[in-house]
Amino acid sequence: MKLSEKKLFYSEAAYPAGLVLLAISTALAERADFGLSTVVAPAYILHLKISEFLPFFTFGTAEYTLQALLLIILGIIMGRFRRSYLFSFVTAVIYGLILDVCIGMVSNIPADLFAVRIFMFVLSLPLGAFAIALLFHTYISPEAYEVFVAEIAGKYGWKLGIVKTVYDITSCVISVLLSFAFFGFMHFNGIKAGTFINAALNGVLIAFFTRQLHHHYEFTDRFGFRKLFEK
Repeated sequence: MKLSEKKLFYSEAAYPAGLVLLAISTALAERADFGLSTVVAPAYILHLKISEFLPFFTFGTAEYTLQALLLIILGIIMGRFRRSYLFSFVTAVIYGLILDVCIGMVSNIPADLFAVRIFMFVLSLPLGAFAIALLFHTYISPEAYEVFVAEIAGKYGWKLGIVKTVYDITSCVISVLLSFAFFGFMHFNGIKAGTFINAALNGVLIAFFTRQLHHHYEFTDRFGFRKLFEK
């Protein structure tokens, strides 16, 4: 498709669209109960345990609480605290609030039928991948998970893909250990078969949607705020 034939898509618009779709995807996966992605599983398990005695500690709250801790660790490792880290935390809070709303909405979907759970899980895969592809096209600071991987890779000169893989594996191990510690060795809360299906397909789906977005849309900035998020 020629550049002139592409539709215009503002990078600022990709930010809310990506966050909302990502929250819907996570809420559907949580409702389906076939396993969450390794990235969000630790926060989900903490939510399950802490909410037993602190009911207000929602999945969304656990998300931005854990991301705040991750950003503090990142600042210690990097020896500095960048302004973009603060914006990343703001993104985490916004996402957490949207996630709680989405979880409340999908909770009304009857999940007692296996076919319904399968449908929700299958739908969550492309939705989540498309959401991430959108977030790749905005300059506004992403969540702490992505920032952590990118900053560590940049500091030590490691390949981004390798750092991402190590992070995902570490997150998976932490999730399993937390599940065992909180709920016993017979329970795999958050980490199930769907987790590994997600891990196997997510990269392929993100690449596919990224190509489609490049083919059909020309991304450009509507406002001059890009430099604000680069420090």
